[in-house]
Amino acid sequence: MKKILLAIALMVSTVAFAQVPSVTVENAKGETVSTKSLLEDGKPVIVSFWSTTCKPCIMELDAIYDALPDWLEEADFKVAAVATDDSRMLAKAKSFAAGRGWSEDFVLLFDKNKDFMRAMNVSLVPHVFVLDGAGKIVYSHTSYSPGSELELLEAIKKCSK
Repeated sequence: MKKILLAIALMVSTVAFAQVPSVTVENAKGETVSTKSLLEDGKPVIVSFWSTTCKPCIMELDAIYDALPDWLEEADFKVAAVATDDSRMLAKAKSFAAGRGWSEDFVLLFDKNKDFMRAMNVSLVPHVFVLDGAGKIVYSHTSYSPGSELELLEAIKKCSK
């Protein structure tokens, strides 16, 4: 029992103090950018790892997209949607995101080599993080069920105070 509690405490402390790594990815314009650029304005960020073949990923990002105007009235933050599709699927991922309207309100990043994914210890998608304005991971979850996106708003509100 002590080992289990220690393991849980270690995981919680790792999430609470982890920082977003500096990795290069591609943006929607095809430019190479650093993941640290997400933090340049000091705003909290929702970082969602997704792929074009992941239905729960798409459902979650659609739910965030639909709720975003209301959420932005409550807190100042941004959303980064990180496509994990490989280089063969890059064009499809870009057109898919644009077709859903995500390019209007999300920062779109394309992690075709999965470097950012590995650096964040993401093994399955969807995997979503909330980063405070300094880049500390304050919340993380995997999978998606309708309504669970509301947890993201609560985490954003806590780090916006």
